[in-house]
Amino acid sequence: MGQNIVDVFDPVIYPICINHQRESNQDIMKWQKTQFPGVRYREHSTRRHSGRPDRYFTIRYKHNGRSKEEALGWSSEGWNAQKASITRNGLVKAFKAGEGPTTLSEKRKIREEKRIEKEKKLKGRITFGHFFEKKYYPQAKENVGERSYKREEQLFRLWINPVIGDLALGKITVMELNEIKENMAKTGRSPRTIRYALSVIRQVFNYAKFSMIYVGPSPVENVKFPQADNKRRRFLTHEEAKSLLKEIKSRSHQLYEISLISLETGARADEIFSLKWRDVDIHLGQLILWDTKNKNTRTGYMTKAIKELFQRKTRGEKTDFVFVARGGGKIKDTSNAFDKAVNELGLNDGVADRRMKVVFHTLRHTYASWLVQSGENLYTVKELMGHSTLAMTERYSHLSKGTLQDAVKKIDEIDVVPEDDEE
Repeated sequence: MGQNIVDVFDPVIYPICINHQRESNQDIMKWQKTQFPGVRYREHSTRRHSGRPDRYFTIRYKHNGRSKEEALGWSSEGWNAQKASITRNGLVKAFKAGEGPTTLSEKRKIREEKRIEKEKKLKGRITFGHFFEKKYYPQAKENVGERSYKREEQLFRLWINPVIGDLALGKITVMELNEIKENMAKTGRSPRTIRYALSVIRQVFNYAKFSMIYVGPSPVENVKFPQADNKRRRFLTHEEAKSLLKEIKSRSHQLYEISLISLETGARADEIFSLKWRDVDIHLGQLILWDTKNKNTRTGYMTKAIKELFQRKTRGEKTDFVFVARGGGKIKDTSNAFDKAVNELGLNDGVADRRMKVVFHTLRHTYASWLVQSGENLYTVKELMGHSTLAMTERYSHLSKGTLQDAVKKIDEIDVVPEDDEE
């Protein structure tokens, strides 16, 4: 793209009018006339420019039968008597001819309108690829985990950019987005991966709106997302969980603590990463989980093991993160020590279906599964998990004791099968 388009992103300050600092009466001298009609100035008492006192120029002229005076600026800002006179004469001539701006305020307004129109045209030519690379991707690297932003870059490079990378944001339609869907489906990409790619496009448009680079509806709104069953089916047995925590602890004590909290409170990874010491109440045995995935704040309840974990830790300031990244600040992604521990124990050996693989989120899934297996009702589990609807919790119903499977057993009590005829 051309340099002008890149400039749209730069923090350029466009002068609508000249701001002049108010000077005290002691710093400003009296008004003085010049050889040019309608042009006068006054000198600063201390500030100098080109070896003489800095001069402040104004112009006076008749406008609609009334005397009008408008400020121009200082010599140090580029003004002089001759330039002021040329500006005044241009306004007077325009008024007599009835064409063009007749005051400085009108002139500045027209200049600003032209600037805005030019900026709109430049923005209208910004391509999806240019915006992704120059604006969206850099901020994604600052705000999401490494695994996430690398995945987004890969989807952009392989599937998104070849189809819409060279198209202006305003020229992208549902037709191009369906082409991306079809290309991915033809090569065997899963519905989940296709949904991910469409979500990236949607996020780019949302950020373009936020940056005031794009105005209007996102074309993604009219695209049908492929349906996919992404629900995790795998949960850990008690022995598997114990072995996994032991292996993680041998690799990273902090990751062990994070994993234990997830397993025994059901907290998501980012909810734990976001914990600050003000959110930890050992006396009440509670964790405040702010602005969770469904935008609600909920309470996590400590087990005995979690209480002891926090009692052993050195408490920081209220606004300090409980768990800190290696370079300081908030953790953005789960340590790869988790995957290494899973691989060491062979928990994913021979598992092809991603829904059955053990990942960090499996700890949260295990928490819910254990609750249901112990006899807790689904509504209680829903509240503890922070699910927005009961339907999200119902996937654990098959684990509940004395429900569906036991109900079917009651059919055994009904004798409807006829006996074989005696031979």
